Amino acid sequence: MLDQILDIVKNFSKDTVVENPEVPNEYNQDVMADATKTITSGFQNVMAGGGLQNILDLFRGQGGNTGAGGMLQNPMVSMMVGHFISKLVGKYNMSPSSASSVANNLIPNVLNNMITETNNPQNPGFTLDGLLGTLTGGQSGEGSPLQDILSRFTGGETRENNGQGGADLQDLIGNFTKKAQDSFQSSGGGGLMDMIKGFLSR
Repeated sequence: MLDQILDIVKNFSKDTVVENPEVPNEYNQDVMADATKTITSGFQNVMAGGGLQNILDLFRGQGGNTGAGGMLQNPMVSMMVGHFISKLVGKYNMSPSSASSVANNLIPNVLNNMITETNNPQNPGFTLDGLLGTLTGGQSGEGSPLQDILSRFTGGETRENNGQGGADLQDLIGNFTKKAQDSFQSSGGGGLMDMIKGFLSR
């Protein structure tokens, strides 16, 4: 799943990063890696803080904050954008205006595409369960309980035809929260950047 996220980042980085004269060519891969880590670590932090419901709200377009532009109104997305701007300024010596342009373009577009793919029945390999399972250091089990919940909210077909007998949402939230906390305690959030850079170097 991490490689699929990175593929999305690469796709939207072509104009924003690779062909952007404000980003030195030698930093292109590092910037893409940092963008990917900003998104994945952002979700990890939200989950570890018990905010899985906020992620579900984002992925089902709660409050009408849909599309890349609309998502900038989401506090979780604006947090990721702000973090990425700070990284671009502090690590790559970009001007605040250039860093803001890159971050405000790249992060919302990547997230919007991720949301589109999780709601795309033609891409069964990209599910919310698979995404969050990857970020908590585990694998998603049989079926996709979160994906089914998401599908019911968005009016789509469930991946598993289990009617109303799905897993309890609060139990799922508690389970993912604990996994995210355990993942941070065991690794300090480390290792993810090495995995991302490994995918980029392939």
